[in-house]
Amino acid sequence: MMATSGEGAGPRGESKESLADYAYRVLRDRLVLLDISPGAPLGESVLALELGVGRTPLREALKRLESDHLVVTFSRRGTFATTVDVTELSEITEMRSVLVPLAARRAAQHHGGAMRRDLDEALRAMEKFDEEVDARALLEHDLAVHRLISAAACSRHLQETLVRLDHLVARMWCAMIDRIPPMGDHVREHVALVGAVLDGDADRAEGLAAAHVSDFDRAVRAVV
Repeated sequence: MMATSGEGAGPRGESKESLADYAYRVLRDRLVLLDISPGAPLGESVLALELGVGRTPLREALKRLESDHLVVTFSRRGTFATTVDVTELSEITEMRSVLVPLAARRAAQHHGGAMRRDLDEALRAMEKFDEEVDARALLEHDLAVHRLISAAACSRHLQETLVRLDHLVARMWCAMIDRIPPMGDHVREHVALVGAVLDGDADRAEGLAAAHVSDFDRAVRAVV
């Protein structure tokens, strides 16, 4: 998956990423992409050993993941990956249909801001996509571009809300990846969207983002 700016490669790599941030990032992506199955237990001792971090940063990461609705903790039972509830799609889409276009508009007003280089790289990567790109790679790329645009909006509160919603949507996509029709065209919509952001065309970016959210909603509803 494309990494957004500031994401490190490991717990003691060259980045300034803390151990808690590292554990959060790795577990977040595993939960979003269902590499950790919905409902699966997250044993602290096993995860701490696997990630090479102590219990304290791991618990901090798990608390953040719980606020993201990606894990849930039960007293005396432990922590588990949340289930994927497709019935939440309507409510999430209602929010994303407002916030994703807003983020795209703001990102375009800043011409991509600090994310401009990463957005340009994403655009060039998408232009090389062909029909052989597998569904998992498309999902990962879609998620990465949404993260970049949210960051480029230059609004911490908007970014935090949108990333949380986008992660829930990505879990739905991943859970139904074998049922949803091919999504290549959906992901390639980002070519025009990212282009509008980089060009500073706020009206076009906003409109394309709104259509993109509606397109995913229709694709999921067609199979549920």
